[in-house]
Amino acid sequence: MITLGIETSCDETAVAILENKKILSNVLYSQIREHSKYGGVVPEIASRKHIEKIGYIFEEAVATSQINIEDIDTVAVTKGPGLVGSLLVGVNFAKGIAFALKKPLYEINHIEGHILSVLLENNIDFPFVSLVASGGHTHIFLVKGLGQYELLGKTLDDAAGEAFDKVAKMLQLGYPGGPILEKLAMQGKPVVKFPKSFMVKGNLNFSFSGIKTSVMNFINKNKNSVSVEDICCSFQKTVGDTFVYKIREAVKITKINTITFSGGVACNRYLRKRISEFAMENSLRFFSPSPEYCSDNAAMIALAGFLKNLKEPLEYPFDFTVNAVPRLKLC
Repeated sequence: MITLGIETSCDETAVAILENKKILSNVLYSQIREHSKYGGVVPEIASRKHIEKIGYIFEEAVATSQINIEDIDTVAVTKGPGLVGSLLVGVNFAKGIAFALKKPLYEINHIEGHILSVLLENNIDFPFVSLVASGGHTHIFLVKGLGQYELLGKTLDDAAGEAFDKVAKMLQLGYPGGPILEKLAMQGKPVVKFPKSFMVKGNLNFSFSGIKTSVMNFINKNKNSVSVEDICCSFQKTVGDTFVYKIREAVKITKINTITFSGGVACNRYLRKRISEFAMENSLRFFSPSPEYCSDNAAMIALAGFLKNLKEPLEYPFDFTVNAVPRLKLC
């Protein structure tokens, strides 16, 4: 089964081709250079750049996979959530490919792609507890099976990745700020006690607006008394403490002994280590994708399409009215 995956939910133009679960190609164009001078993603620029690049990325993915276009059996594309202009580029491109090849089209929820990304490199039995953290999302799910997701908790304001980028911007670290902040944190010490929200037994929701405001106030009042490295380390530790606490509560509630960590924030080595150490200390199984499959990528979208095809095969023609849904919910 050859599956084509297309992902354009934000500022990454990504195309991947899988043979069953084997990755034949996983090509990505990052728009960091285009958005860095603005300090964040500009939606109009993102969608225009997707239009410019997606054809070339598709051709490169096909060439790298060493297949013929006619070999593609199934097309999978991110339907949402994400930036509406960016999503539309991917959805319409995928519809065109599926129509030309007369193949079924699978609409994939971006968050579901992140949840399932751990299956690209690992054989994991359902159920498991999944923490998905990125620039736009921070959720904990109980994953009972493919398409069977129970939301246990979510952020009520800022996502974890958004908080990383905003704190980095306060410290004038550049864009994207998350990786820079992580690097500096490794050189600092957690000397500042920043607040943690919703640290209540049984509460699995997140809030990162409070720590963001606390960091801003601390910077304004202690500009020269504490190093940037120490502020970064203290902030990162606070996020790590929050993640570990919420996962501990989720395990207590669900009685599940397998936990996963995915999404762009899962690229952070410190956070991965904290959760991994918690899992080892409590005899839990822990899985997280390789960094290239944590950030937005098309391999996870192709995998979701492949797994859905195994469970509920679709036939051509597909629903030609399929459209982008920027606020698409998983459950």
